[in-house]
Amino acid sequence: MNRSMSSGREGRATPGPSLRVRIQRRVRRALQPAFLHNAAVRSSGRGCLHAFAAALIVFGAAALVLLRSTEWLASLGGRVTGERFERARHSPQYRAGRFRNPQPTRMVSGSYREMARRQFFGRERRTPAGGIPVVPRMKSDYSTPPASGLRATWIGWASVLVEIDGRILLTDPVWSERCSPSTLVGPKRFHPPPIALDELPHVDLVVISHDHYDHLDMTTVQALGSRGTHFAVPLGIGAHLERWAVPSSQIHELDWNDTFHLGDLSVTSTPARHYSGRNPLHGNETLWTSWVIRGPHHRVFFSGDSGYSTAFADIGKHYGPFDLTLIKIGASDPTWSEIHMTPEEAVQTHRDLLGGVMLPVHWGTFNLAFHAWKDPVDRAVAAASQTGVHIVVPKPGEFIEPSALPAAPEAWWDKL
Repeated sequence: MNRSMSSGREGRATPGPSLRVRIQRRVRRALQPAFLHNAAVRSSGRGCLHAFAAALIVFGAAALVLLRSTEWLASLGGRVTGERFERARHSPQYRAGRFRNPQPTRMVSGSYREMARRQFFGRERRTPAGGIPVVPRMKSDYSTPPASGLRATWIGWASVLVEIDGRILLTDPVWSERCSPSTLVGPKRFHPPPIALDELPHVDLVVISHDHYDHLDMTTVQALGSRGTHFAVPLGIGAHLERWAVPSSQIHELDWNDTFHLGDLSVTSTPARHYSGRNPLHGNETLWTSWVIRGPHHRVFFSGDSGYSTAFADIGKHYGPFDLTLIKIGASDPTWSEIHMTPEEAVQTHRDLLGGVMLPVHWGTFNLAFHAWKDPVDRAVAAASQTGVHIVVPKPGEFIEPSALPAAPEAWWDKL
């Protein structure tokens, strides 16, 4: 009996898992893909977070480098506030919270689409193929004043060193490698200045036409300001200079038709047709100007940056004739024709001013327009030839004395 009972137990099937266990197993199998998916999502999320953190670090580092290259935004200049603002808003040129041109002036007379097309798809050769020839200068080159009493040295773009009746003056001095708020990005010079900034003779006076980066350079201003140089500037621009540590006693802000005297040298702010601003959020808060420069025996006109204006004929009648005119010819284009005169209009401006010798500026140093780099000078020389204007086109650093000039300019730019 015992054997039979034992045999019966041994032959019986082993009981299966209970219903509860089977349900648990099925639930686990059903939920397993979701568990795996959630794990993958968590892993992917951690990867995305790490990538975002890395990108944020890179972006932050780049932003710090860029900010440092602007001297922590000091290159943007200062704001027009307080007494300076009160004087600005009482200017006849100030209306509706901004400085305005007296005649209707459009910033863009073409379409932005056309500007973009020419910027990215234009085929002009906008930079010289070879190096621009530079005549190097040293401080000793200026130890003896010019016999005629008037001599000019084109530094590049709108920067000209003018020796006039025993004084030395600079127009819109820019010595930096780039005309930009940053030392790392922005238009770069085609050529170095012909004289180092620390080699300059003592500069009595700087005149500034407006506050765009290709005309007002923080580093150059700081260097000259530390040497006691005086600055004649349009209304509002003193805010930039003060932020750059130029003593207020060396800053002289002028409205149109105001005159500053430095001994027997005088400079008068005269109308121009342009605009201003170093910060896109604060455009036209400072004035723009041209300059009449007068010594006891000579007169020079500096156009700064401007579109053609009937005001130039008035300036010629009131302050002319001029022994030398420094007139911008470059960075003109049909899409902004009302704020940048053409080379042909520059020659006409010289004639309006009753000018003697014309020295074209604002070309051949930076690529800031859609035209071929030498197009402005080719056109200016041709227009001068057609109208009988005596034009001279020096290399950077070359001395120009209006009383002793060759009959025709050397076309040195054609060799590049």
